[in-house]
Amino acid sequence: MTHAMDDELRDDLNALAGRGLRRNARTVASAHGPTIRVDGHEVLSLSSNDYLGFSRHPDLADALHRGAQAHGVGTGGSRLISGTHEKHLAVEQRLARFVGTEDALLFSTGYAANVGVLTALTDSRDVIFSDALNHASLIDGCRLSKATVHVFPHGDVDALAALLRAQRKTHRRALIATDAVFSMDGDCAPLAALRAVATEHDAWLFVDEAHALGVLGPEGRGLSRELGVTPEIRMGTLGKAFGVSGAFVAGSRALTEVLRNRARSFVFSTAPSPALAEAILVATDLVEAADDRRGRVLGHAARLRRELSSLGYEVPGGGTPIVPVLTGTPEATMAMARRLFEAGIFAHGIRPPTVAKGTSRIRVVPMALHTDDEIQRVISVFAELRRAPQQSARP
Repeated sequence: MTHAMDDELRDDLNALAGRGLRRNARTVASAHGPTIRVDGHEVLSLSSNDYLGFSRHPDLADALHRGAQAHGVGTGGSRLISGTHEKHLAVEQRLARFVGTEDALLFSTGYAANVGVLTALTDSRDVIFSDALNHASLIDGCRLSKATVHVFPHGDVDALAALLRAQRKTHRRALIATDAVFSMDGDCAPLAALRAVATEHDAWLFVDEAHALGVLGPEGRGLSRELGVTPEIRMGTLGKAFGVSGAFVAGSRALTEVLRNRARSFVFSTAPSPALAEAILVATDLVEAADDRRGRVLGHAARLRRELSSLGYEVPGGGTPIVPVLTGTPEATMAMARRLFEAGIFAHGIRPPTVAKGTSRIRVVPMALHTDDEIQRVISVFAELRRAPQQSARP
């Protein structure tokens, strides 16, 4: 029986490989940073979401060690069974202050947070409007919620408004879900316009700030704060600009109390380590004071967009650290990723289903800790690939 199953699964894998879509993770054997050791090679890392370079900060390592020594490593179970540690509460109060909300609730991952929110707040009586380029965690949360789901064209507020006019009155609740910064294109959601249309149609606005928090807004407080927009629900992750791991949902105390009771990904998950909570407290202080690092990473990204575009690459505009270099087909994308790696640049190729067919790309993401010389090296390698025969990137 098992052999028959394995034969079928190998056929599935071969089919993925035939379409250029099989994924194989590379092995990292070093601390994370601007330069890492991957598959035995020292390479520049341009594939990280550690935008500010805090993942190896000594203050975070010290906090994690201190927390483990004082409180242990594991928590023994979920927060509603084994008890909520005082460090979890301290983190939630600190994160709520950071983003300017009444309360916050800590989750183990951003995926768990997004699925937890959508399934706890909506059901078959409700309707969700989701941007076409939202992260997979929002898409899966919509599917699991049992709500009616309408996907509106990316960033198209007029299309969203038309859907709301047609659908809002026949449902108990309406919720608009959007990324703040879209993880594959690096562009920003029109949050002010979304807030206006949500208010007009009595809908809740849910903003995933995963790729904005720490990088955008005053003291890194996110795109919502930068634009002066107040969503009912905000999600932020801690494994990107904060350099640690975990996520949180912020909003009113009524919101967090409902999530504590009804978000299955919170209720039925083992609580994050109190040692991690100790590190999150320190990370929040570091992020708040990191204007210099925010300036550097955004400056590096702007330079890459400008220079790679001037070389003839198709690079969409944007004001975030995510710089997509469009390459067309999965095969061309992975060929280019291999050539970059051979030249000492680790930048991931992104293929369907993560992005739409025909829009495969190299996702180039600098860190604040990269030097100007290292960014120039990246540009020079892309220039050399542009001149090389059997060009991978489309003109």
